[in-house]
Amino acid sequence: MIDLQRDGDVFVLRLDAGENRFGPDFLDAVEGALDTVAAADGPRALVTVGTGKFFSNGLDLEWLGAHRDEFEGYLGRVNGLYARLLELPAPTVAAVNGHAFAGGGMLALAHDFAVMRTDRGYFCLPEVDLGMSFTPGMNALITARLAAGVAHEAMITGRRYTAAEALAAGIVQRTAAEDEVLPAAVEWAASLAGKDGKVVGRIRRDMYRGALRALRGPALG
Repeated sequence: MIDLQRDGDVFVLRLDAGENRFGPDFLDAVEGALDTVAAADGPRALVTVGTGKFFSNGLDLEWLGAHRDEFEGYLGRVNGLYARLLELPAPTVAAVNGHAFAGGGMLALAHDFAVMRTDRGYFCLPEVDLGMSFTPGMNALITARLAAGVAHEAMITGRRYTAAEALAAGIVQRTAAEDEVLPAAVEWAASLAGKDGKVVGRIRRDMYRGALRALRGPALG
């Protein structure tokens, strides 16, 4: 489902569960991986990458349909995952190897930086077309990480951004060919790994104080 390996100073978290939707077992595994990174000694950074044509498609709607009574608690866990990344005491880079939709797009945004594959995959927040709104925490994350006009367009229209469009909009910071996405992300993360992780985490906590408060608060407001 997921695999965490350390290559020098860089932890590579590989998501390998098909569309990488956020089922409870998936969330358990990712949270455990983040625990490992947070507890590690010495210089470190994290790269998160998917497999195949998916980075992540976000919420596990099939699981939600069968567990409607757990809806609010589930959303709280998802919000908590984003908060964990914002608070992680290490630099983070998302290697967006394929589609990053909805909660998967927000997963990428919760990283410090993102490298997106040029030839395939979209960044998209399609909630408006799914008849869904954003939780207060998700709204706070998106609007904290994207320029106001970009966040407005992405959330109101559900636009699908190619890598070039996402780069121009500031959604991602770099693009690379399919076989270069992960190496580029690892190289970037390695260049940041020497930063004091505790200071990095503290800076983010201060910078995203409002978003973290919303992500840690009641999931449905």
